[in-house]
Amino acid sequence: MTNRAFELTNIYLAMSKATLQEIETRFDKDVERFSNLETGQATTLDAVWNMELITDAISSLYPNLEQVLDIGCGAGNYDVKLLQKVRSNPDVTLVDLSLPMLERAKERVGVLTTGAVHLIKGDFRQADLSEEKFDVIIATAVLHHLRDDQDWETAFRKLFKLLKSGGSVWIFDLIEQNSVPLQQLIYREKYGAYLTKLQNEAYCDHVFAYVEHEDTPRSLVYQLELLAKVGFKDIDILHKNLCFASFVAFK
Repeated sequence: MTNRAFELTNIYLAMSKATLQEIETRFDKDVERFSNLETGQATTLDAVWNMELITDAISSLYPNLEQVLDIGCGAGNYDVKLLQKVRSNPDVTLVDLSLPMLERAKERVGVLTTGAVHLIKGDFRQADLSEEKFDVIIATAVLHHLRDDQDWETAFRKLFKLLKSGGSVWIFDLIEQNSVPLQQLIYREKYGAYLTKLQNEAYCDHVFAYVEHEDTPRSLVYQLELLAKVGFKDIDILHKNLCFASFVAFK
């Protein structure tokens, strides 16, 4: 493929992707499913296990946790689980495109901390957030909605600026493989088999269709290298299973 053809392909793919409004509308209708601590998201491998792992780690490393930011918080599952484990009463800032998700998250989080609970409806990249404020940023199942390389770098630079020195960002998300044959094997075949077993082939096709329409995941290697590029240090992989991975980076 020529460079020009490659550029045109990327432009077409970007134009065919879901808008933020379309993504917001889908999540507005799915509050109940995303409020389930026991099952998490069925389509996401090891969702509950990773939620326990990440919240255990945060509560252990930050015994005097003061400020938490959750971008793409959904119904607040990670915050609920974290607040059940920490001894402090941190302020929690919740950011999401969906107002129904935010309202449910505040309802659940507000009873677990005497700290302030702030709601911000919208895209965290445009949100008015104070720099060098947060001990911890939680970013789970959200960054795959970013689009081109500039979008990814801008987002990671903002995450870095929002953290205090010694703060950290905790990510769990859908990823792709750098190798096309591995992407075919791991995502299409292995993950596809998991989705089919979960329900049926029609369900597998449905999940693949909305991922194609909404998401632009990047590889784990790409994201780890980008975290280092924007200034993060002590970057660690927590867990990887097929096309899902959790990892952390410190400022």
